[in-house]
Amino acid sequence: MDALKAILANLGVSRESLHGDTLLYKDLQLDSTETVEVSLALKRRLGVSVKLESRQDITLTQVCKLVQAAMVGSSK
Repeated sequence: MDALKAILANLGVSRESLHGDTLLYKDLQLDSTETVEVSLALKRRLGVSVKLESRQDITLTQVCKLVQAAMVGSSK
């Protein structure tokens, strides 16, 4: 979660607005370009690819679960 929060903070999102139940689109109002930036930053920092659909809103906790699943999958 810390890496995700740091990535979002680098995009100009206030850290105070970042909680597990925060939605990427509804709450943070990320656009598709910013979503791609988040995905690329996760790849650079953590070495995993996570596709964040622009049509489906997702919480920060759900993003972290996707990252964890990708990390487990890549270690097999």
